[in-house]
Amino acid sequence: MSDRERPQGYYVHLHLVSDATGETLTGIMRAASAQFRSLIPIEHTHVLTRSEKQLDHAFEEIDAAPGIVMYTMVNESQRQRLVGFCEDRSIPCIDVLGPILHTLSQYLGVPVSHETGAQHIQDEDYHQRINALNFAMAHDDGLSPQRINQADVILLGVSRTSKTPTCVYLANRGIKAANIPIVGKIEPPETLTGLKQTPLLVGLTISPRRLVQIRRNRLLSLNEHRPSEYISEAAVREEIIFAKRLFARYGWPTIDVTRRSIEETSAKIMSLLAARSNESHAGQ
Repeated sequence: MSDRERPQGYYVHLHLVSDATGETLTGIMRAASAQFRSLIPIEHTHVLTRSEKQLDHAFEEIDAAPGIVMYTMVNESQRQRLVGFCEDRSIPCIDVLGPILHTLSQYLGVPVSHETGAQHIQDEDYHQRINALNFAMAHDDGLSPQRINQADVILLGVSRTSKTPTCVYLANRGIKAANIPIVGKIEPPETLTGLKQTPLLVGLTISPRRLVQIRRNRLLSLNEHRPSEYISEAAVREEIIFAKRLFARYGWPTIDVTRRSIEETSAKIMSLLAARSNESHAGQ
């Protein structure tokens, strides 16, 4: 890439050293980096670093491209080696989980277990997330309506309102989510009004202009250039109005996803689930 083509900003080498999968470390680093618009991180990942040889290899890469080192390491001697290496070279070295673990340990009055990859143990939580993910895939876009009453939440919305990715995100939080498309002016299936159990039903809406843009990009990615009501602003506006009236008629909570990320939409849904659960417990 030439200098002219290279994005403008501050390029920083970020070395992520972990004795586990590094998912926690990567997530924290990216969340922090996102707060600096001009920062362009160059990621170097050193995961499952558990032996002296593996750590030496990480040292070689850090030497070759100095920057900032962030780490999550359980082994005390490995941590000390890494910190000492960075101190000798005046390289910033950040223990990402250390302060949190120390504070929790002091508050709870119990020692840290120092178990590598403890958050990834295949316990009940793990299996709940896998089951929720399978459920989301089996109930995507109106599939398997006969089992939809087993959902924790059902999302409704016109095409391209991020129903599927939101369901997948919720599944990764252990929440069984299904979604049903609102197509044309067709009423929702009777299964939604005859549920024995009561999943939370949530309507997703979006501004017509933004939806047209999303749909046009989708068609372009499929190399489809023919005019269609699918991307007609007037038709799209009618779709959205119908959906909004439908949500209002049944009293379903509605979330406008126009300027919301999938994470923000999911957080709102989880908040609605928590509020309903609290109301249920209060009424008992």
